Amino acid sequence: MELIMWLWLVGIIVEMVGVCGAGLSCGLQGRYFSESLYKEGDVIIGGLFPVHNEAPAPDHAFTEMQHAARCQGVDLRSYRWLKAMIFTVEEINRDPVLLPNFTLGYLVADTCLAESTTLSAALALVTGQEETVSSAECNGPPMVPVIVGDARSSASIVVADTLGVFDIPMVSYFASCACLTDSLRFHSFLRTVPSDAFQAKAMARLLRLLDWTWVGVVAGDDEYGKSGVQLLMKELEHLGICVDYLELIPKSHSQSRIRRTVERIQSSTARVVVTFAIAPDIVVLFKEVAWSTSIQFFDQASIPLLAGTIGFALRRADIHGLGAYLAQLSPVKQPNEPFVKDVWEEIFGCSLAQYWQPSFKLPKCTGSENVEKRGHIYIDVSQLRVTYNVYKAVYAIANAIHNMLACQPGRGPFEDGECPDVTQIKPRQLLYYLNAVNFTTPVGDLVYFEDNGEPSASYDVMNWHVDESGAVNFVQVGQFDAAKGPGQELNISLEKVFWGGGWTDKVPVSVCSVSCLPGTRKAVQKGKPVCCFDCLPCAAGECTRCPERFWSNTERTRCISKVVEFLSLQDSMGIVLTVLSITGATLTTTVLAAFFHHRYTPLVRANNSELSFLLLVSLTFCFLCALVFIGRPVPWNCMLRHTLFGVSFVICIACVLSKTVVVLVAFRATLPGPNLMQYFGPIQQRAGIFLCTLVQVVICLLWLLLAPPLPTESAGELGARVILQCTVGSVVGFVLVLGYIGLLAVVCFLLAFFARKLPDNFNEAKFITFSMLIFCAVWIAFVPAYVSSPGKYTVAVEIFAILASSYGLLLCIFTPKCYILLLKPEKNTKKNMMAR
Repeated sequence: MELIMWLWLVGIIVEMVGVCGAGLSCGLQGRYFSESLYKEGDVIIGGLFPVHNEAPAPDHAFTEMQHAARCQGVDLRSYRWLKAMIFTVEEINRDPVLLPNFTLGYLVADTCLAESTTLSAALALVTGQEETVSSAECNGPPMVPVIVGDARSSASIVVADTLGVFDIPMVSYFASCACLTDSLRFHSFLRTVPSDAFQAKAMARLLRLLDWTWVGVVAGDDEYGKSGVQLLMKELEHLGICVDYLELIPKSHSQSRIRRTVERIQSSTARVVVTFAIAPDIVVLFKEVAWSTSIQFFDQASIPLLAGTIGFALRRADIHGLGAYLAQLSPVKQPNEPFVKDVWEEIFGCSLAQYWQPSFKLPKCTGSENVEKRGHIYIDVSQLRVTYNVYKAVYAIANAIHNMLACQPGRGPFEDGECPDVTQIKPRQLLYYLNAVNFTTPVGDLVYFEDNGEPSASYDVMNWHVDESGAVNFVQVGQFDAAKGPGQELNISLEKVFWGGGWTDKVPVSVCSVSCLPGTRKAVQKGKPVCCFDCLPCAAGECTRCPERFWSNTERTRCISKVVEFLSLQDSMGIVLTVLSITGATLTTTVLAAFFHHRYTPLVRANNSELSFLLLVSLTFCFLCALVFIGRPVPWNCMLRHTLFGVSFVICIACVLSKTVVVLVAFRATLPGPNLMQYFGPIQQRAGIFLCTLVQVVICLLWLLLAPPLPTESAGELGARVILQCTVGSVVGFVLVLGYIGLLAVVCFLLAFFARKLPDNFNEAKFITFSMLIFCAVWIAFVPAYVSSPGKYTVAVEIFAILASSYGLLLCIFTPKCYILLLKPEKNTKKNMMAR
């Protein structure tokens, strides 16, 4: 029905324009019947206010013109808004600076709180109420080039859609729906009230601050409620707050649906209810309106429900002189002014009927009652919030006109530097200047509009304080200011908050599930929001993700530093291996000293003293290189440990191999045939050892240059440990180093095995065979042990293999010789060495 009415009224304007274009006069096809207030001026500002809250019942038959009918139910707060607009216009007209020699007029109408009547009132403001106008007047600018209003979002959408076609600007003081932010659809719509997007964000921030993660939501079944709830749900989801229920208050105020909503609230475990609804809707549910400082529908029965309420209210201001102006209301002094009679009867609960009779339900008014004592809502100027938005809207229009008057010809913002014609202000030009205003109100606040016609968002956080006598006071406990930036917008003093159950520092709890105790984790209940969960014992490190290098303690209550594990000198295993390494190096050095002392004896000379010395020196390095594997892995020791080990062992095996070859060739030379010893002299032996070592050095250099071993960290058992170890870097390099050592050892073992039956007195081949057998067995066993050992034990296995093979070489080759040198010196003769 409202859509049909809207199209019909737009058709009236189009038809009037068409008739006027033919050179004829224009006439109204219908008249808006609600009351209005008018004052002449150079520019007439329109105003839309829901003074009455019950519109006449519409005629759905559409068979005849609707007859005059009065709206019912006076809204005293809305009437205060209307009077505030008139007060502001008069204040501006008295200002000799803002608009000198220029007078503002006004035409304000009652919208009766319905979309259809609001649109009718808006069109009446634009077209005027003259029955017939000339063609020139019809084609000229509208009677009202700008409108202050409307109060409701749904009505503002209808009016903005209609008047936006003609670029007629609207400056709303209370329509906060975020949908009106669409600057393409509502390009001529501005407002001095923040968008619901900020209100939803502020509400979500407050809930998160107070740890209220389980709430219920109640909204009106209109644009304000639905749009606000959509925005709120997005913000709540973003902050991890869950909604138990979402209930819509029907416009019909059906008792059954209201009762069902109340039952749902009472049965919920959520102890916090968030409301997004206009006053007439919320009063049927909570006896409270959407904004948190209204006592319009407050009664004593609501005290237990409303005590401790926290909400967001528009920013409050004190308007000097407004209270005295409102107190001038008098049906005696203003007998013919619209709305006065209805307002007076609403305030005092009496009747101003001229022919009053005792049978009337209401007592008779005298018209001389004291409005300051009984005016409560109307006369109350302690909470001027929406009223202040009306004040700012009128001042914004006045400042836009001021800037239009200040325009210098040739420097104007329009085509060819044109300035606006202030004698006949065009709505489009006024809209341009409205978007550009930037001024400070007499109260001291900066006012401007952003690109989409939005003001800067600011709210007061209000708390309902109820004392022992039942008196209610609204106390500001915080503020939300979007201009302060993300994370800084909300500021609240919790010590000032009255929680409803008395003065206490304990914030009420509204959660679906109590926080899990330390050592347990959340398990979301099936089919329920994430805020509803069971608490289950959790695995180590999983209750709360510990930072890197931290892990949970045994009780799973806090994060502690992970144990850093590597083979160190403080470990018992590290100490044992260190002792074995130093002992081996000491024994080798001792043997070297003994051999050097007896270097001219037959035994030492017969065993190739030069190779023996080199073998003992390299064995010393083999024992000592094990120490590089012990300690905290760092880049230098990771690279040194494998290269030192690889080169030292190659020198050892090369020396043993050279000894074995010399033994074989020496006995071969005693047989008839060519003398091979000339090809295996000291120079050739040194060259062979050098070449064998050079191959290993080249392998190690390529390994270090291409992919060197470096320290790395890995998770130990259950993730509670950090294992520090050296990676091999290149597996190919590691395999080549070990493989080359193994190849030399196998060749040496085979040659020694073939020479094992040579004469015992001179033959050390069998001792070399035993040493190579031990060497090969150790390193064959090393491979599976190395792969299967965890953490620091991997390093211990490698050190053990190095020490075992080194001890095998030292003991098998040099023990018999040391026995003769130190214990049987009588056998250390050339005759004994040459005997079979």
